[in-house]
Amino acid sequence: MPIMEIKIIPLGTQSASVSEYVADTIKVLEHKKIQHQLTPMGTIIEADSVEQLFDVANQMHKTALHHLDRVVTFIELDERKDKKSTMEDKLKSVEEKLTA
Repeated sequence: MPIMEIKIIPLGTQSASVSEYVADTIKVLEHKKIQHQLTPMGTIIEADSVEQLFDVANQMHKTALHHLDRVVTFIELDERKDKKSTMEDKLKSVEEKLTA
């Protein structure tokens, strides 16, 4: 299962706070019922395919850009062919090593 981290950075806002723009992009994920985890510095998303991840990233980017003149989006993609791995699986793997 491919996993993506996306960071959408709104530029040229009237305030240093960008939470309202971030919330709008998260609504795209909730509307599409895509598994995600919001973090203080970005959002982790998992989907059935890379194409699905890129599609939702494009929609999130366009949502932020709809309100602003400039948006910068960073994407990191993790995909394995040898086994299916979820966000939760990745965390459990590290946690097991911490308690060993």
